[in-house]
Amino acid sequence: MGTFRDTNVTVTDMPAIFTTDALSQFLPGSWTIRATNFPFWLNGDRVNGVLNYELKSVSPLVFGDLVTYNKPDGTEKRIAGMDKYTGESFVWRGNGMLKLLASHWAVTGASDDLNVLAIQYQKSLVTPAGIDIIVREGHTADEARSLVALRTDQFGLSAEQFASLTWLPTHK
Repeated sequence: MGTFRDTNVTVTDMPAIFTTDALSQFLPGSWTIRATNFPFWLNGDRVNGVLNYELKSVSPLVFGDLVTYNKPDGTEKRIAGMDKYTGESFVWRGNGMLKLLASHWAVTGASDDLNVLAIQYQKSLVTPAGIDIIVREGHTADEARSLVALRTDQFGLSAEQFASLTWLPTHK
């Protein structure tokens, strides 16, 4: 599988376990953002970020994508889109007015139980390249930081990329 490069981040080859079939099996569901280097999540305006993936089609592999978060006053916000797998990465397109925007991203690593994932994003028209560490909802996120730190290569991260991450507090 391929790579895409940006001056800030490299999306590395995904391990063989991340076939279309595997992605269609383990990616659906809700995932809490535990660590990131995206300004979108770090400026204090958004907390409790959750990525929700709903399988829409296996061939081609397409997911409905709903990002939810809270504003500081508790108001919930949503960003909806679709993710289509290209065989190398996903291409996200927003719904409605956001349909004009696209973002390329890939799952670059996972814990052995597939409950902690690293997602790397290529720079887009409106966002920098970046990384999210996400944890499947319903699973403890307490050990995610040490798990990723001890196995950066398993998550497709360099030491510098790991060091760039901010670990988010859990608010619920």
